[in-house]
Amino acid sequence: TPEIVMQIERNLGADVIMQFDHVIPGQSDEASARDASERSIRWLARCLAELQRLETTQPLEDPPREEFPADNPRNHQALFPILQGGIHPHLRREAADAIRSMHDWPGFGIGGLSVGEEKDAMYEMIEVVDDALPKTHPRYLMGVGFPEDLIEAIRRGVDLFDCVAPTRMGRNGAAFTREGRLNIKRTEYRTDPRPLDPECDCAACTRFSRAYIRHLFVSDEILGLRLLSLHNVHFLLSLARDARQSIKNGDLDSWSRDWLARYRTASPLAV
Repeated sequence: TPEIVMQIERNLGADVIMQFDHVIPGQSDEASARDASERSIRWLARCLAELQRLETTQPLEDPPREEFPADNPRNHQALFPILQGGIHPHLRREAADAIRSMHDWPGFGIGGLSVGEEKDAMYEMIEVVDDALPKTHPRYLMGVGFPEDLIEAIRRGVDLFDCVAPTRMGRNGAAFTREGRLNIKRTEYRTDPRPLDPECDCAACTRFSRAYIRHLFVSDEILGLRLLSLHNVHFLLSLARDARQSIKNGDLDSWSRDWLARYRTASPLAV
């Protein structure tokens, strides 16, 4: 229930917590998308009420931190609503209006994307949400983590991401590089002395060759999975840093176009 979810998140003590929502497949029809969105909004009201009760009756028991001194302990958790609506623009707008009218939220989650819909449909929905939400609050795109999707979403106003993609892809032999995605298990890398990405400074790229990492995979050595997972996470963190710098420099549009053009020169390889 929404109440149990809030109780669990209260016990975890996270700074940012998410509502309990109803996610449906990306190609769901309008009726199913509306049903899930309206249910999520009803659950959001229950989540908010329960969190407000918990903040009164169950103070957080974190040890003092610099930003939360002992005489003023942290008790507030930032609850983000999750905006649903499938691939139907009017449902996304209706959900945004309903959610914004309920409370002054500290940020907004964008859910129900990257769940089977076409990429162009996902990007369109992010644009719809960008117009429907305040520019002053962070937007968190849930479950999206491929490099090209991060860039496309940042171009459309998204600030935060989470995804299993970098580690899941790494465990299956796929590495993100600035020239596209490569499958390290392919025979062509058997004697390749280059790093996964010559421009990457992660521990995998600065210490090991493609040939050695491929050897680890074909030998079923767990170190190979760890190195590719480490590399992919590092790659996305570096990508986010570069995106932030381009925003500060005022050249996000040109930087992102150039980055995407280079990344898309190679088609993604099946893994």
